[in-house]
Amino acid sequence: MAIAHRYDFVLLFDVRDGNPNGDPDAGNLPRVDAETGLGLVTDVCLKRKVRNFVGLLKEEQPPFEIYVKEKAVLNRQHQRAYEAIGAADLLNGDDKKKGRKGGDKVEEARAWMCKNFFDVRAFGAVMGRGINCGQVRGPIQFTFGRSVEPVMTLEHSITRMAVATEAEAEKQGGDNRTMGRKFTIPYGLYQAHGFVSAHLAQQTGFDDADLALLWQGLMNMFEHDRSAARGQMATRGLYVFEHESTLGNAPAHKLFDRIRVTRATEGPARGFIDYAIAADDQALPSGVSLHRMLEG
Repeated sequence: MAIAHRYDFVLLFDVRDGNPNGDPDAGNLPRVDAETGLGLVTDVCLKRKVRNFVGLLKEEQPPFEIYVKEKAVLNRQHQRAYEAIGAADLLNGDDKKKGRKGGDKVEEARAWMCKNFFDVRAFGAVMGRGINCGQVRGPIQFTFGRSVEPVMTLEHSITRMAVATEAEAEKQGGDNRTMGRKFTIPYGLYQAHGFVSAHLAQQTGFDDADLALLWQGLMNMFEHDRSAARGQMATRGLYVFEHESTLGNAPAHKLFDRIRVTRATEGPARGFIDYAIAADDQALPSGVSLHRMLEG
């Protein structure tokens, strides 16, 4: 049974000596708001890490398969849906009346995709290209992560004691060195907001087990996403506001304002200890409760 309550949450995470989310259009520099200097991490990046964690934990087995993943060919998954519902023959025809493959079986294929893929149930998907499985509006949405304070981007020269080709070795006279660049942020604490719609969950079948998996993923996603480029990253706080009703009992922005991050030290921040986190759970709006899923 799909979840019956709305949830809004605040996610705090940090990075030390790493690049949390490089911008491919800027030479993979860490993403930064040009006007304020605040660091940015896209919602797509955060969802990617949750997907990776769920795929690792559940070993890509239904109903927790991952639809959007590395090297995926999405139409292959669409074809599986039509084969599973016994409508594979429709893929060879042309439904001229509706102008798309799948005909009146699109909704059934869409339901199969929701049932088998965690990220379709959670985040939604546009599955209308090629083999049509419709469109799903997911109940979970993230904002960009934005750093609490402006971040400093550092550029480092790095050297590899090897070359890729014989021509490079001959050109260097046997020195065999390859120079490169690496970009890091010394330290940044980021805050992102998220929303879980019980109304949309009814349409995708997102249930309590999926919700528990989402919280687990948000708390542990960086533990299995290590790389030299990302340095040290960790989830530092997950604060979940639960509404008694399906539509919600208070505006999300007023609840988010109850999570306050302030500086505890002077000078450049170089660790989580330089900040103080306060979660105000006093006199919450009627029908709203605060769950401190992770602190520190």
